[in-house]
Amino acid sequence: MKIAVVCANGKAGKRIVREAAERGLYVTAVVRGDNRTSAEKVILKDLYDLTEKDLAGFDVVVDAFGAWTEETLPQHSTSLKHLCDILSGTDTRLLIVGGAGSLYVDPEPTSWAVRN
Repeated sequence: MKIAVVCANGKAGKRIVREAAERGLYVTAVVRGDNRTSAEKVILKDLYDLTEKDLAGFDVVVDAFGAWTEETLPQHSTSLKHLCDILSGTDTRLLIVGGAGSLYVDPEPTSWAVRN
């Protein structure tokens, strides 16, 4: 199986790359700067600059994008829309990874709760 991990240099992305490689999958890291993952194959491109051609041939694309500030939170929607648009009509599966950061309920990340 061939997978691409978008935003592979992040906390979740690095772990996903490592786990996939350990399981014998063919992993490509999609990063916008120096590759800091264990992936041997790399696409050096910003998420928003990816095209359908860039992701052609992958069985799975894992979206490990993260944003945590009030100003950057809307990028979760715009980045996901971009990936959905370029993968629409293909057989490639898109998996989205989320983190627990959005569960914090106070200004200091010391307590969290699941919101129903």
